Amino acid sequence: MFRTLAVAATLSLAACGSAQAERAVPLPAAAQDVPPGTGTQVAVLAGGCFWGMEAVFEQLKGVRSVTSGYAGGTRATANYADVSSETTRHAEAVRVVYDPRVVSYATLLRVYFSIAHDPTQLNRQGPDQGTSYRSAIFPQSPQQRAVAAAYIAQLGRAHAFAAPIVTRIEGGTFYPAEAYHQDFFRRNPAHPYIVRWDKPKVAAFRAAYPRLVS
Repeated sequence: MFRTLAVAATLSLAACGSAQAERAVPLPAAAQDVPPGTGTQVAVLAGGCFWGMEAVFEQLKGVRSVTSGYAGGTRATANYADVSSETTRHAEAVRVVYDPRVVSYATLLRVYFSIAHDPTQLNRQGPDQGTSYRSAIFPQSPQQRAVAAAYIAQLGRAHAFAAPIVTRIEGGTFYPAEAYHQDFFRRNPAHPYIVRWDKPKVAAFRAAYPRLVS
């Protein structure tokens, strides 16, 4: 994000406002899902800049909170300066707390693959490059791991994307990012990066999945 802002800064806000529209990839619902259980559940997903990922998942009905952070590395280096070095093994990720009686894990995955990011881009998303921008799922239970693996296989068999899905299923702890990264989309609606890359993504989600919008 910040290390790519030199590129974004070359765009005027007017030019950003006319950025190309995003479109959700039409995907089938997952054939398997995690049982709803009781209480809230947690999903941890990585797919490029966490500003945009957070913004999309905050729109979903049934989502109680979304936190931007780092997953896959250690606590000692879970900070933006170190993660930006691309040597810590972290991925920028979001922790989604949701009510499974309203929105299921499989539905979160459908949105994740359809519009929250591009699962065919290896170690990058849009203008951001590096392993910290990789596509990765961090299951919080064996059931989530099984559902994620099954859905990736299902999408592969369906040839849902023109290129192979590169999303990895990984283990690792999630660490919240710095306070200035939280709710960045809502607090900085005129930021060039948000206008160019994230507002079209949120608009596309709302257009493609109106019944899921909170």
